[in-house]
Amino acid sequence: MAAAKTRSAALPRTAEDQAAPVFDSQRIVTEISPFLRIAHQITGRVRLKLDAAAFDVPALRNGGGERLKKMFCALPGVRGFALNPLARSCIVEYDSAVIPDAAWPDLLAGRRSPAAATLLDLLAGAAPTPVPTHRKEQSS
Repeated sequence: MAAAKTRSAALPRTAEDQAAPVFDSQRIVTEISPFLRIAHQITGRVRLKLDAAAFDVPALRNGGGERLKKMFCALPGVRGFALNPLARSCIVEYDSAVIPDAAWPDLLAGRRSPAAATLLDLLAGAAPTPVPTHRKEQSS
């Protein structure tokens, strides 16, 4: 029963949600990223572990779980989100054509990569930065 819900089913858009500043999501991620780590990742799905200290960050102190859910589900390309507060983990299901798989580890490691920039742009509500795709060279 802990299956991730789709964005539309999980978060009906209200006038309050639409009026909230988009920058807030970027600020929240910046503040909590030192307390996040990737527990597991496959294409289109990442499980993040949250240190207990993440909920001491002012942005998450009151209603942190709901705020995280709203933040992630509002991102273009996110298909689902599930939070397990007892395990202090969450699962984000996403479209890897919109959010590159490398975005999560790069962002959390503080690497300034095109993939991390794409995720930051999405968090800021800007048009995503194109991420170059690497193709295998064909031998002639």
